[in-house]
Amino acid sequence: MIRRTCLALGLLAFLAGCAPPSPGTGAQCGGPLGPPMLVFDLFFGRAVPGRGDVTDAEWAGFVDRVVTPALPNGFTVFDAEGAWMSPAAHTTIHEHTKVLIVALPEGPESLAAVNRIRSAYQRTFQQQRVGMTVQVACGSF
Repeated sequence: MIRRTCLALGLLAFLAGCAPPSPGTGAQCGGPLGPPMLVFDLFFGRAVPGRGDVTDAEWAGFVDRVVTPALPNGFTVFDAEGAWMSPAAHTTIHEHTKVLIVALPEGPESLAAVNRIRSAYQRTFQQQRVGMTVQVACGSF
């Protein structure tokens, strides 16, 4: 577990370690740094309203049916713990979370692929949101 997390964080640090260009410019990338890429971090809460968490088998099935076909060149997933404030109770809610990291070429098709995954997870597991952050980085594989 720790080794996978370190590997994922190392990959992210490598991709983000170059001087990132502004979105769409690619000004700082190229040569040994590789082309500009978008690094997406997706946060999948596993708590399902009215039942228990998304099981490991359900997650594996979702990855096989939805994630891998949308991201055939690969991605990284690790377990995390998420937290947020309940607006009704004003208390901290903790939930098991899956974090998915993927580096994709700049372009609308990359965002479309990621958004298909987010939407499918929301529909499949009755989730209000799948969190996402995006960074511009240089990278190659």
